[in-house]
Amino acid sequence: MSHNTFGHLFRFTTWGESHGPALGCVVDGCPSGLSLSESDIQPWLDKRRPGQSRHVTQRREPDQVRILSGVFEDERTGGPVTTGAPISLMIENVDQRSKDYSDIRDKWRPGHADFTYDAKYGVRDYRGGGRSSARETAARVAAGAIARKVLGDGIQIRGALVQVGPRRIDPARWDWDAVHQNDFFCPDAETAEAWAEDMDAIRKAGSSVGGLIEVVVSGIPAGWGAPVYGKLDADLASAMMSINAAKAVEIGSGLNAAALRGEDAADEMALDDTGQPRFTSNHNGGVLGGISTGQDLVMRVAIKPTSSIRIDRQTLTKDLQPTTVSTKGRHDPCVAIRGVPVAEAMAALVLADHKLRAAALKA
Repeated sequence: MSHNTFGHLFRFTTWGESHGPALGCVVDGCPSGLSLSESDIQPWLDKRRPGQSRHVTQRREPDQVRILSGVFEDERTGGPVTTGAPISLMIENVDQRSKDYSDIRDKWRPGHADFTYDAKYGVRDYRGGGRSSARETAARVAAGAIARKVLGDGIQIRGALVQVGPRRIDPARWDWDAVHQNDFFCPDAETAEAWAEDMDAIRKAGSSVGGLIEVVVSGIPAGWGAPVYGKLDADLASAMMSINAAKAVEIGSGLNAAALRGEDAADEMALDDTGQPRFTSNHNGGVLGGISTGQDLVMRVAIKPTSSIRIDRQTLTKDLQPTTVSTKGRHDPCVAIRGVPVAEAMAALVLADHKLRAAALKA
């Protein structure tokens, strides 16, 4: 299985399966001299950790991370710092229930990667989906914590869930503080209460629902990214589409840009109070010609409903026999909820890579 690595100068490789003994990643290209300990990584993993509310999978994983390489501590450093060597991270799986999946060993779940994995590799890990499981994203979040260290405190990456099923937030009630005060990473407290009722009904029905995640990045300077095939927005879109169950990505006004007139879509320019250029709008999401403008980067990723549901669906067996399938086990009725810290992490990983690329051009 190839293509387990993402990035260029700053890159990471994930490894492990949903029901294996552990999963993790190797981060390569991290500059030396950065303060880094497990306590820098754990808070981000805790945001993604399963079992934190009734609206997500009840699999109980502490997701405790261990740093196995790439940091060093002695009396001169005052704490562990990166050495420039590959940083290996490991997260143990402690609450697998592989027997829950014995009934689907020879069945292809509609909407899941079962059929395509069999078609490509001739073998698949049916226990939770193996590499196709959203469990793999824990390693991305861990790598993203290191990427945030590379970016520094001047760059702020914030994500929120702005839609669950057909119900969308009211932008007029957007409050970033509210994101940390409900079970949905929702910036609209009133909508979060309605989602709780929606999710209770969906979960009791044995079904699932999709969602829309928005990520906003502040503090990026103008000039990151490259024209044509190294576009910052193209790399961000690729990163977001690599997330399990992602089906669409928008930058800036996104699909709504198709309905605008040119005079409305153009981000006009003027001088600010210091005599520096500024934009009066941000329809382009902080990127023009593949290069950052210095405005906020704004992107959204649509996540489809979780494919593992308890409702019978028609399918085929590996022997091409018609049958039905319903999936037991513990699954997120809306995988988009825990997808918020994953989308933040993928944004951080792309931006850390582009920071190093920009620095290399100036060297």
